[in-house]
Amino acid sequence: MSSTKTITIAPVKKAVTVDVSQEKAFEVFTAGVDRWWPKEHHIGATPVVKETIEGWKGGKWRTLHEDGSETINGTMLVWDPPKRIVFSWEINGQWKQETNISICSEVEVRFTAETANRTRVELEHRNFERMPDIEGAKGMRDGVDNGWPGILDQFRKIAQG
Repeated sequence: MSSTKTITIAPVKKAVTVDVSQEKAFEVFTAGVDRWWPKEHHIGATPVVKETIEGWKGGKWRTLHEDGSETINGTMLVWDPPKRIVFSWEINGQWKQETNISICSEVEVRFTAETANRTRVELEHRNFERMPDIEGAKGMRDGVDNGWPGILDQFRKIAQG
């Protein structure tokens, strides 16, 4: 008699509060990604020239590199301005491009207005267990758990700047 073991890997949950409107927080996070995403965080072969997020369901998070190549970081699965986005994280456990979205982890970002000029941004990076390489998935989970706080802090600084 065989048994199937289901592996679950805890999601990474991070939050930051920014002293801007919900609309501005959403706009800076999405349309302004090139201003706050760290240029050293990429999976391309050469340095980053530009980051863009296409503002619609099915839109891509693209990174253009100095050699003219492009990498895709994700696809917008939910586009609900100014409240929420969900995107696939199209990077595998070896920190390389993953083209099969069904085995990618995903990121949800919620923008909740606390006041007219204060927004709570909550990020959940989840579904690491979809990745076929469980050790790589655990390594990615640890990496993003350590990485997202600094990235969100940079986003906060730019949004409030």
